[in-house]
Amino acid sequence: MTKPEEQVIFALRERGLTLATAESCTGGGVGARLTSVSGSSAVYRGGVISYCNEIKHKLLGVEQSALDKFGAVSDVVARQMAQGAKNALQTDIAVSVTGLAGPNSDESGKPVGLVYIGLATADGARAWEYRFSGDREAVRRQAAEAALAQIWRCLQ
Repeated sequence: MTKPEEQVIFALRERGLTLATAESCTGGGVGARLTSVSGSSAVYRGGVISYCNEIKHKLLGVEQSALDKFGAVSDVVARQMAQGAKNALQTDIAVSVTGLAGPNSDESGKPVGLVYIGLATADGARAWEYRFSGDREAVRRQAAEAALAQIWRCLQ
């Protein structure tokens, strides 16, 4: 059975498109899965692991006002992270992941397992909210899987 990352890389190659990632709670997990596929360098340009807000703002161009008002774990920030990665790495598509993997919540009180996946294309940026369960590693794994699924849906 074909893995999601293999499907994504194949579809990107078939369509002549490039991809970037912007990851927070997954810590590079999406990029690691993509680069595990032979030939991924033809379509995957790279990613930014923006684990702190300063990097989200300085490298990805996330507005400080969005971080202050909504927090890093929000649909607004997920959209801006994806758009920032698309712009910075000059790709056709970019995916972002921001969320709370646990085991503790952040100062905002948002629940562990809350994750936003952003996707930026030529048509703009969108984001989806997810609620995952399990321990830290389970949330991170589910978030990476969901990010790959969103890319795949975009390519259909």
